[in-house]
Amino acid sequence: MNEFFTQRLKRGLVRRLNNFKIARVAKLVTRNSPPAQGQPIVFFKASTGIDDLSWNSGFHLLASWALRLKGIPVAYFACNSGMSKCVLGTNRDDPHKAMPCKTCVAQSRTLYAGVRSNDFSRLATEVATTSRVNWFDFERDPQLVTRISQLSVPELSTLRHSSGQAFQFQNFPLGALCLPGLRWILRIHHLNDDENTRYLLREYILSAWNVAQKFSKFLDETNPRAVIVFNGQFFPEATARYVAQQRGIRVITHEVGLQPASAFFTDGEATAYPIHIPDEFELNEAQNEKLDAYLAKRFQGDFTMAGIKFWANMKGLDESFLQKAAQFKQIVPVFTNVIFDTSQPHANTVFEDMFDWLDMTLEVIKEYRDTLFVIRAHPDELRVRKSSRETVEGWVDSRKVRSEPNVVFVGPRETLSSYELIQRSKFVMVYNSTIGLEASIMGAAVLCAGKARFTQYPTVFFPQTADEVRRKMEEFLEAEKIEVPAEFKRNARRFLYYQLFRTSLPFGDFLEPSVRTTQAKLTSFELDELLESDAVKVILEGVLDGGDFLLKE
Repeated sequence: MNEFFTQRLKRGLVRRLNNFKIARVAKLVTRNSPPAQGQPIVFFKASTGIDDLSWNSGFHLLASWALRLKGIPVAYFACNSGMSKCVLGTNRDDPHKAMPCKTCVAQSRTLYAGVRSNDFSRLATEVATTSRVNWFDFERDPQLVTRISQLSVPELSTLRHSSGQAFQFQNFPLGALCLPGLRWILRIHHLNDDENTRYLLREYILSAWNVAQKFSKFLDETNPRAVIVFNGQFFPEATARYVAQQRGIRVITHEVGLQPASAFFTDGEATAYPIHIPDEFELNEAQNEKLDAYLAKRFQGDFTMAGIKFWANMKGLDESFLQKAAQFKQIVPVFTNVIFDTSQPHANTVFEDMFDWLDMTLEVIKEYRDTLFVIRAHPDELRVRKSSRETVEGWVDSRKVRSEPNVVFVGPRETLSSYELIQRSKFVMVYNSTIGLEASIMGAAVLCAGKARFTQYPTVFFPQTADEVRRKMEEFLEAEKIEVPAEFKRNARRFLYYQLFRTSLPFGDFLEPSVRTTQAKLTSFELDELLESDAVKVILEGVLDGGDFLLKE
């Protein structure tokens, strides 16, 4: 039996054992929860995990269990083949392939074991005191089907739809809500206007409209105090978030944190990572040592993100590179990012997209032949099962960049040390990659072109127009010395410290990597241990008392 089938069998066995454990704990939670009081908290996560427990599914489930154990009613909104096409279920090579609804619904029923289903016909008082799961199915809107049947991808992308008398369904931005998920699953930013793409976008729009109708009815029946959704970018959760916010209901989103087995919860957009750092906050000696210890490992490639270790064998700059670099006046690395991180609505505030920025960069490269530009593709571009289709390497080939005498292209499979490159550089160029934050911490001048998590504070040079980015690039190339404001390094360290040690809520006592490290499994724990954990205390305070979702020092 080959390794592929061995791993598949192992994954299947581990998944069944994990689901058995989840169902057992879920029933314990139901039996040990006190009588619920007050308005419920709504949970919805249709875009994280299909037949296995993803990390975000784990965070979602544990947070809901903790609320129920504290006597807070929880109302789950769960998909029961409720979308004709969903993001995770889409086969990008065969868009018409049937959705894996059977295994997905079975997995969800495991997560919600012991919770009463779809019984919202009773009195509102009973609804407010009982934790329930509402399973929604799919209904195709004939009027919307007719309206979108002949639209192009650009027309579908900007589609707004109105129906009924409810204000939240007037001018509803269906196209904008569906674009991030479509770009993510197709792994391209510039969508082709072909029938497969039009078909997927039409089905996403119809599915999003169904989610909107069903979720609105669900909110009528539950009258929640808050809604908690995964990510908030893929169309199921983005639609639910939009509907709730139109009603003035508080929405909390969550994503994986920067630390292993950690979560990030926020009242804002989790993928944008909004963090409030008090102006007076300064790292003390112990905090600086803690951050430096993390950075020492990071600079050696010893870190993971959402279960992925990108730099297993980081290597230094080799002799051939150093010999080539010696022929130039200066070195400027150009760090790119992956499609989903550069295609989110909040990223492209200066350029239309990352490739527009690269085109501008190439124009300048051709004017400054005394500078060696090192264009680095992100290692996540070719991640197994999630490889990009519109890649930096593809852009390099289409523009014949390898033929430029003052360019070195570093592909996604190459493990050259970015940190050694930064140390030898005149300045650093990034779109919105985290390497920009790290370069600032190293004291480098960083020219940023896309809105990043760290640009909410002065950490890098971040001009606000494309022309200004070009002028600043040329200014840096010609300058004898680049003066970097001291506040950049200070703010970069403060921001990274908050990301690592204040916003990353640790769940390692309750979740551990599964056979595939991008998936998780439950550890063995007592329910009291869950309630006493630092992560759960922060989440409970944040959800129930308007806290900031930050760990205490």
